[in-house]
Amino acid sequence: MAEHTPGGPDAGDRLARLDDGGMHVAEDGKPGAPALLLIQNAAAPLACWDPFVPQLAGAHRVIRVDLLGRGSPADPADRYDIRAQARRVGAVLDNLGVNQVTVVGHSSGCTVATALAEQRPGAVAGLALIDFGPTLEAKIPERPIFRLVLTQFPGRLLWRLRTEASVRKAVRTGFTRPVDIPAAFVEHAMKMTHRDFVGAMRGPLNYLGQRSLPDRLTPLGIPVLVIFGTDDQRWRSSLASAYQAVPGARVELLPGVGHSPMLEDPQTTGKLLLDFASATGHPS
Repeated sequence: MAEHTPGGPDAGDRLARLDDGGMHVAEDGKPGAPALLLIQNAAAPLACWDPFVPQLAGAHRVIRVDLLGRGSPADPADRYDIRAQARRVGAVLDNLGVNQVTVVGHSSGCTVATALAEQRPGAVAGLALIDFGPTLEAKIPERPIFRLVLTQFPGRLLWRLRTEASVRKAVRTGFTRPVDIPAAFVEHAMKMTHRDFVGAMRGPLNYLGQRSLPDRLTPLGIPVLVIFGTDDQRWRSSLASAYQAVPGARVELLPGVGHSPMLEDPQTTGKLLLDFASATGHPS
């Protein structure tokens, strides 16, 4: 069972209390409108969706969840497991009274979105995946310094030495177009523990390594939209075509866009998501 308590002065920003902790939830739009759930990379803040939330909220009840934010379980076994994260998101939806929802995942959030659809095939009306590879073969090797950060040593030491400037520089590598990096990105990274960061990076890759996303999506029989920036420096956009193995899947490539289309081209990304969510036609 989940129970909601206010998380701040904004009534749409709250803490959903779950049996094993809690989850930070933000809501926008009308409560009675069709639900649209946005799930970002666990290492990114809710603010990564800010540029087009107003565009989506005009016709939808937009729900955002912070997978590793305040109140999440302390047990690492469940904290970073993709299926466990999906179950917790499902518990939040139950408490909100959401019976059907269109789910949007960005980056590693695509794995949680897919796991949620696997667990609740009748509740997920459609699935939109933004910039996450269909298989591990699509992963572009990380820079040497990033691989070091993921180690226990010297990773922990490098993490303690991070500064706001170094965080901004690291975040900027995901963008191809000029983007004003929101302060929330820096604040989120500075508050994260090294253990959370490593868990957020490894959990989705473990999930993908067990079974490819097209293999997981094919038996679900739900509409799938894939949005990919052609200049993504983290996943090979050339392999996004593998999603077309999913019956009825639609793949949209955005020229000149990097890993975060919602920040680099919010207008195009928002329109694609609005059209997709409207096409799913699920009731409120």
